[in-house]
Amino acid sequence: MYKTQPEHNIFFMNLIGFILSLAIIASMAYFLFRSYYAQAVLLIGGLILLILSYILNGPEFVFANIGKDETNSVVFNFISLFKQITASKLSSIGLLIMSIGGFVNYMKQIGASNALVTIAVKPLKLFRKSPYLTAAMLIPIGQFLFMATPSAAGLSLLLMVAVYPLLIQLGISKVSAVSVITACTIFDMGPASGNVHQAAALSGMSGMNYFINYQLPLTIPAVLIMIPLYLFTNRYFDKKENIKIEEQPTEQLTCNVPLYYAALPVLPIVMLFIFSDLLGSDIHINAPVAMITSMLITMLLEFARSRNFREACNGTKAFWEGAAEVFASVVTLIICAEFFAEGVKQLGFIDSLVYISQHLGLGFTGLSGVMTSMIFGSSVLLGSGNASFFAFGPLVPDIVNQLSESSAEVLNTGRMIVTMQLAASTGRALSPIAGLIIATSAIAKISPFEVVKRNIIPLIGTTIFIFILNYFLSLS
Repeated sequence: MYKTQPEHNIFFMNLIGFILSLAIIASMAYFLFRSYYAQAVLLIGGLILLILSYILNGPEFVFANIGKDETNSVVFNFISLFKQITASKLSSIGLLIMSIGGFVNYMKQIGASNALVTIAVKPLKLFRKSPYLTAAMLIPIGQFLFMATPSAAGLSLLLMVAVYPLLIQLGISKVSAVSVITACTIFDMGPASGNVHQAAALSGMSGMNYFINYQLPLTIPAVLIMIPLYLFTNRYFDKKENIKIEEQPTEQLTCNVPLYYAALPVLPIVMLFIFSDLLGSDIHINAPVAMITSMLITMLLEFARSRNFREACNGTKAFWEGAAEVFASVVTLIICAEFFAEGVKQLGFIDSLVYISQHLGLGFTGLSGVMTSMIFGSSVLLGSGNASFFAFGPLVPDIVNQLSESSAEVLNTGRMIVTMQLAASTGRALSPIAGLIIATSAIAKISPFEVVKRNIIPLIGTTIFIFILNYFLSLS
């Protein structure tokens, strides 16, 4: 019905759908900004968008994927569509993210995360004579830790205990110290990140392939750019504002396990790297297999150390509790965001966006800039990189397919996805309502807005650098 209409009618319907989509998206952003429960907001928003699409385009278009008569009821067909999205996500990205969340919680519970941080921050003492350089050099170390401990708020709090006192002792101001600590979680990257696997799935590749071929060529130079940006920005503002250095806190990071436990959080990453096409291995494993295997190895190590089998078994409870917690917070968010994105697509938002971009001469690069800016702004507004990326990321494959058809060339979905995905996590560190900003600011007893102010120049500069570098990489 929808595709047999005259071309001018299709454009008119798409235009109506585009305007309605923008209105719904703006309404959803308002409720999310007011801290309404994100899953409920996205679920209701997606349902409203699908109902509007049903009114404008008819059931054949809306229910094309499940069949018009799946339940013999229009009302239940909407719920059936949600059921199908839930089943699809639970068996793929849901299982992956739950295994990651479980392993991260297990590492935290047994103290392995503390051991990793304790060892990783030791090189900072080599730069004691250059306080601001010491602070800036924490960024690459922290980014490495973030790959093994993919919790922005969790790692930031660990660094506040382990590194913050050292930075204050060296003569760094509170706000400068907190700003570089929040910068350590700028990029969601590596095979232990749920965002990475969502981006990889949308790009039609494995998480390791996406990490090696798309993320690393951008994030390694970006981290190197961030070091001087943070160094000069913090030194300039500390001098300009004549900030007085206060006495350091007395709390220190405790490590109650052997330091070789530091290898455990990075074990899944090492396994995924070894058993992959990158090294020509005949054995191939995915992230859930790596996480569960690492959990079992850790349990055996705990048994060997404690000589108490009951205690070793009971310790793995943290794995399943972490998996359940991530299901409730992240996996359900992905499912509801996918449902919302389906509504946005069905109402003609993508068709209109592609049409407008083509008539404005934007093309692939221009539309990438629009989508990247949209996600970056959403992350700042919402204080969550997950909410913004999971909501808008699923739109990209359809956008790229339509651009490819109109331009008669094969365009790279991964090139558009990677800037959006990195911008989502970068924008999070510029939001005064983000969890990591609020938590670190509260410990340092400073305003979150002071931290955001210090992050503006380095992070906007880094985001622009990534977009430009990604453009040139796409030409090769």
